[in-house]
Amino acid sequence: MMNIKSLIVLRSLATLAIAALISGCAVPLFGGYGANGQSREEFEHHVEDIFRLQNQMTSEVMMLLENDEAEKPEALQQAEQHMQKVCADLNEYVSRDIDGLSSGLFLRRRVEKSAIDCEQAAIAIKPLLNL
Repeated sequence: MMNIKSLIVLRSLATLAIAALISGCAVPLFGGYGANGQSREEFEHHVEDIFRLQNQMTSEVMMLLENDEAEKPEALQQAEQHMQKVCADLNEYVSRDIDGLSSGLFLRRRVEKSAIDCEQAAIAIKPLLNL
């Protein structure tokens, strides 16, 4: 049977473990944020740039398709749909931020993991835009 001192020590250790987990949610353990190991501020700016690029590509695709000006409409539409799928976590993150809602650790981690793929999907649309 445990004595009171053991219970207090065990409870303190559990509290420290929970505090470490919670603080670990805000700061990566090694290497920084994203695939390039950026600081949080750099990563947030990069994600913001990716979001703007993705929005720009979506707008341009919509304009070309609405005006029947796309040379390869099927390819353009498929590339845009792929981008939307790859960028879904980023779009959810931004929507939640705009609405003043918490993004949560898991969503932030998914954005971290998918940011480069989202950027590459947006860049892949550029050659299809007839510019």
